This record gives sequence, structure tokens and C-alpha cells, in this order.
Amino acid sequence: MARPARKQLAQLLDDTEPAGSYSAELLAPAHSLRIEVADLGPVPLPLRAPQARKLISVARPAMFGRGEETLSDSTVRDTWEITPDRLTLGGTDWSSILGEALDELRQKLGLPPAMSLRAEPHSLLVYGKGQFFLPHQDSEKDDAMLGTLVVSLPSAHTGGELVIHHGGDRRTHRASRTELSLVAFYADCRHEVTPVRSGYRVTLTFNLLAHDPPSTNGSGPVADLTRCLTEHFTTPATSQYESRPLDPPNRLVYLLDHDYTQRGLGWDRLKGPDRNRAALLRAAAEQAGCEAVLALADVQETWGAYPVGDAAWDDDHWYDEEDEEGEADEDGGGTDADGDYELSELIDDDITLTWLTRPDGTQGDVISLHVPEYEVSATTPNAHLEPYEASYEGYMGNYGNTLDRWYHRGAVVLWPQQRDRAFAARAEAQPRHALDELRALIEADDTTRAGAAAKSLAPFWRTAVAGDTETQADLLESALAVAAGLDSAATAAMLLAPFRLETLAPRHADGLAAAAHRHGDTWAQSLIAAWFGPERPGKTDWTCTLPELCRALRAAGATSAARALLDGAWSLVRADLHDGVELPRAEIRRPRLRKLGSPLTWLLQAADDALRQIIQRTLRECGDNVLECLMPALRSPDAQRTASFGVIARDCAERLAAIVARTPRDPDDWSMTWSGCGCDLCDVLGAFLTSRSRRIHEWPLAKAGRRHVHTRIDTAALPVRHETRRQGRPYTLVLTKTSELFTREQDIQSTAQSDLTWLKSAWRTS
Repeated sequence: MARPARKQLAQLLDDTEPAGSYSAELLAPAHSLRIEVADLGPVPLPLRAPQARKLISVARPAMFGRGEETLSDSTVRDTWEITPDRLTLGGTDWSSILGEALDELRQKLGLPPAMSLRAEPHSLLVYGKGQFFLPHQDSEKDDAMLGTLVVSLPSAHTGGELVIHHGGDRRTHRASRTELSLVAFYADCRHEVTPVRSGYRVTLTFNLLAHDPPSTNGSGPVADLTRCLTEHFTTPATSQYESRPLDPPNRLVYLLDHDYTQRGLGWDRLKGPDRNRAALLRAAAEQAGCEAVLALADVQETWGAYPVGDAAWDDDHWYDEEDEEGEADEDGGGTDADGDYELSELIDDDITLTWLTRPDGTQGDVISLHVPEYEVSATTPNAHLEPYEASYEGYMGNYGNTLDRWYHRGAVVLWPQQRDRAFAARAEAQPRHALDELRALIEADDTTRAGAAAKSLAPFWRTAVAGDTETQADLLESALAVAAGLDSAATAAMLLAPFRLETLAPRHADGLAAAAHRHGDTWAQSLIAAWFGPERPGKTDWTCTLPELCRALRAAGATSAARALLDGAWSLVRADLHDGVELPRAEIRRPRLRKLGSPLTWLLQAADDALRQIIQRTLRECGDNVLECLMPALRSPDAQRTASFGVIARDCAERLAAIVARTPRDPDDWSMTWSGCGCDLCDVLGAFLTSRSRRIHEWPLAKAGRRHVHTRIDTAALPVRHETRRQGRPYTLVLTKTSELFTREQDIQSTAQSDLTWLKSAWRTS
């Protein structure tokens, strides 16, 4: 079977990779550099211990960044720092030597000749005995920043090595005692400074900034890359998870080798081999009629793995001779970067784009777009790079022996420029811009193009807009405007159906009304019914918006839409209400019913007369447990401002008065009403429960029968203690009616009296 075009493309870019490295080192004469420190004066080189101590006397503890914070923690970074505003760097030869060094370092890092590097001073650092900096990654402090330059001043010390990690590799750089040591490395490399064992380690650090970017025309096998792109976008995709051929892919995601920040992602700021590969891809994209943008990707891989040297694994794990020799397969198997685990096979992987630049390259957007494996291409497998996090799960009986690894990678994303395919590819990643483009077409009165473009969203639209409530609410406003401008009612419904009810707010009323006017009341009712469909969550918190939302819809002439929303909301509340009042256990029932008070209040505030009467009639038909919902609701200020609650207050007063007027239970009456499942055991239990005089029942019963009776008593929360006397065969189940039978009724009447007194005062019921 022929190799997919995306893999051919990755191989072509591998063949064109220029020589380059993630770090580079040079030596320079110490006499070329002259350093002066404010309040201290010139710093002679090589550096001696007395001078190092003087530097410490005018320094401060060094800070470090974590996310958006700047912190000081000597358990993470223990060193002294002098800021660049207090440093003067010079010397008769320093400028020319630094310029020559930067040019040579540029070549060693694999950057193109047209680029120039500039070193921006960052700090002077002094490490004394025992001081260190744990593994970390430098933040890119400028949009043009590519990496870091560390100039180690000559001094006599041991320890304090600069250790740089990248792609499973590790390099250690030691300072010279007599010369300047210059080490440059890319900003996404993790690095550390090991503890100083003796003497002092003193360095100057610089931000490496890139300037004069090369042309993006590229060179090399552009024609072959163009052919691969054309083939990729015209050949049906094949997936390892699908047996049938799929449609041709909408995009190609080529993973770069380096990690970038949102600020640092740009065509002119790519690092090492990424720069040349991206330039070639852009040139090929132009010839193939494709659009190319940059992105950031989060990658997770799950590998079959076992600890190195774990002989027990060999009993169950088959591998061939090449695996024994540690040779990587095409997917990157081999030994894990930290050397602790042996990888066997790739079990699963997941790639999500998290940031996408816009076509003009000036800005970007946060996104969350899953990328299927048949749209991904990479010259360097993830397994050859260093993950930013890893987690091993040992064997757990029926799963385990897996290693999860997470990576951050830059990416080039390409899609065909044909109008419909380009729109769909961008829309899946950036639905907001898709809606903006559709609105622009509608405003330009090009409804035919708008309809065709909107229809192309159907395969992925539900996933594309599945964000948090705030994000969905912003998208819904634009989606409603587009739906109101489309000719096709079906396409308009498809566009709106994925939005959740809780995103609907009063500010959307005009948009929903406009869409309802365009496509009809039946269309609006069907759409709202879909929002209340069986897959939707049953939460009712969002009903707080109903009064204002329905007023706005009625004012906009969308009375039918308002009623459909209210009917749907009432169906949710009614179902919760019926379920709640039937719960026998008070400790579960009461909090559930109490929570329904607010949604019920909001519904009554928003309801028209017809629905209000339906709600009031339904409440009257509920059992007395409904008071546990209505009494807390009646005590709320919202209910007291709602006129329709007057009827409910009078009904509650009648219920409470009836409860208070009940004749107290006779002290000798131990009967209780209960209905079982109809089995013989429940018949016996029922006869005992309904007996006025019997308080104890001793019942020889096998284990299964005892369990059934226990369950029935506990489920119904009956005031009956059940114990097993473990003598004889079968054991005897002893049932005892408890005095809670009397105290419950007394508590109910006492609470009813208290509630009735308050109700007569607050609601003036007679």
C-alpha cells in the first residue's frame, strides 16, 4: 500500500533539514570584555573569590517566573542577581567579538544566513557554594526572542554546570577558568544549573533576538511538496479507527520540532529546522493553492511501557530482535527519554490545536480543536522529543504498564483555498470568525453564498461550538443573526441546535425573535423543543433569566417562542417536583424540593395566565410533601412580589390547617400505611405494619429474604428497626416498630402550626 501523502511530505522535509543544533558553545578571550557595576566599579577577569563576594554585596536574590507570576523561592532558584541597568559592558574588542560570535552561533543553531542575532543584556548572576537553579524553561520576553545566551566569566570553581535538555538529549557545559564561555540555546529548551561545590560561578545572561528574517519563498523540493499537498487534499482519508474510506481531509497539520509561546509564534521567529521547513511548506502551499497559518498544539501519547530491567514483563510481552536492540520503529518506539522505561507500542494519541494565528499573521485566537491522525504529519516523532510531563501506570491486573507523555509543539496548518473548503477548515477551528464571515455575506445580500457556506458547517458544528457557557453565549448572538438571514430554515436550525439552554439570555431575545419571524412559529417551537431534548441536562438554574427573556420576546412579537420556552422549562421543573415529593427519605427529599423553589418562582413570574393556572393546579394535586418546596419559596422576596403566589399561599394555608387539625395518634395505635411489591414477603411485612397492636415481629428468614425486607424498610424510610438474631437455621429477622412513628407525626404537626402562623401573618391568609 502506498505511503500516505502526509508521510511522504514529512520525509521530504526531513531530507532538506539543515545542519543545526538546539544549543551551541564558543570560547572568547577574557580581555575582550570590560564589565563595570554601579556602586562597585570595574570587575577584573579572571574573577577571584574576593571580587565575587563584592558582587554579592550589591546583588539581590534572583527571581523566576511561573506562569504570570514572578516569584522568589530559594528551593527552586538560589542565586544572586544584578540587573542590567546597573551593568556597563564594553571593551575595545567586545562589540566585534560578540558580533562574530553571534554569527557563528547562528550557524551552529541552524538559522539562515539572512538572519542576524542581537544579544540583549538580561542580568549578571553569581552562584556561591551550594547555590543552583532547578530545571526550567525561559520565557520569551520579546516577540523577536529566540533563545538565551549565557556568557560564563572565567573563574576557579567546581560544580555549577549548565545542563540543557531537548528532544531526549542532554548537554553539559562547563565554564573555563581563563576564557569567556558563550553558550546559546533555544528558549524552549529546559535547562538547569547544578549546585556549585566550591568557588563562585558568575555569568552574564542575554536574550537572543532575531532580526532581518529571510524570504519565505524557500528552496528545495517545493514541487514534490506541492504534489504531496495536492494528493493529500484530493485523496479520501483512511483512519486506523474507521474501516470505510472517509472524505478527503480538510486540513494538514505539520508538527514542528520546537515549542513556542503565543507571543513568540511567527514566521520570522521559528527556530532551527522549523524555519526552513515552514518556509518550504509556505512556498508549496502557494503553488498548491493552499492557505498556511501557524498554530500551537498539545499532544498526549499513551505507550505500552515497562521499567527498564523489569524481567517480569518478559513473560507476557512479545518483542522481536530489533526491539531488543532498542531500535525505534516508524512511530518512534524505543527507550524513553529519561531512560527509566522501555517503550513497546503506541496505544493512543491525541492532538489538540490550542492557538491559531490569523491568515495575515498579525493576531491569533485561543481554540480547542481535536485533530484526527489522518490530518497530522511530522518529520520528528513525538517520542524523539522531551515531554513536558510524563506519568507511568504500573500493571494493575487488567490494565496498566502504560506511560502517558504530554508535549507542546508548534505547527503549520494548511487547507485548500477553494472557497467552501477553506471556509469549513477555518470555521471548525475558529467558529466566531465563521459566523462573522456569514454575517458579512448576509449584510452584502449574498444569501446564496451564505447558505452554502453555512451548510458546510453541518459535519462538525456541534463539536466546534461546544465551549463553556460564556463562550457559547457570545457565539449564540452571532448565530441567531446569521440564522435570521439565511433562506434555508433547516440550515438555520442546524446552526442553532447545538447551543445549550443556559447560554440563552435576555440579550438574545431580539435575535431569536428575528429568526422566528424569518422561519415561522413552528420552526421556532421545533428548535426550542430540540434545546429541551433528551440529551440535554436537566438543570434548572438558567430559569432565572426567564422573566426578563420572555418579556423581551413578547415585546419583539415572538409570543410563541416565549411560550415554548416556558412550556419546556415547566416540564423540567414539573418532573423534578413529582420525583421529589415521592422520595420517602426526608433528608434527601427536603433539599431537592427546596432547590425547586426559585425556578418555580421565576416560572410563575414569566408565565402567562394559562400556564400559571396549569402550574397552580399541578401544585394542588401534589401530596403534602410539596410544602417542603412551597414554604421556602413563599418566604423569598421574589415570591412575595409575585401576585400569583397569593393563590398558592392560600392553598398552602388550607393544607397546613388540615395537618394541624388531625387527631393525634392513639398511644396504642402502632399501625402505618405501606404498599410493597406484591410478593409473599411484602404481604407478610404489610400485615405486620398495618397492625395496630403488634409492635414486634420475629421472622425466621433466609439471607435473600432478609435482604429484600431490609431494602423495603430502608427505601420507604419506615420507623422500623430490623435486626438479625443469628441462632438456628434460618436466622431470625426481628422487626421492631419504633417511637419515631409518633414523634414524626408530632414534628409534622408542630412544623405545620409554625408555618401556618407565619403564613397568616406574611400573606394575610385566613
